[in-house]
Amino acid sequence: MNYTLIATIIAEISALIPFIVCLLKIINGMRCQLRHDMLEIYYHNRDTGIIRQYEYENFVMLYESYKALKGNSFIDKIYKEVQQWKIVT
Repeated sequence: MNYTLIATIIAEISALIPFIVCLLKIINGMRCQLRHDMLEIYYHNRDTGIIRQYEYENFVMLYESYKALKGNSFIDKIYKEVQQWKIVT
């Protein structure tokens, strides 16, 4: 067995671990920000059930990004509710 090769592989993996951890933290932060922005739009319009077109389009883009980052299903219920609202220009 080539111990030099194994040591090199272990060293390279060890160097990647902090990068991966940092990347996961950034992704988690992005999910939190996306969720916050969606909830802000939701609570701003919830009482009337009316949403402006630009807000709706923004909400949909936020939702798609959130789901692409493996966001949980908490926001799915809110997304379905917002889809039922009246959209005004």
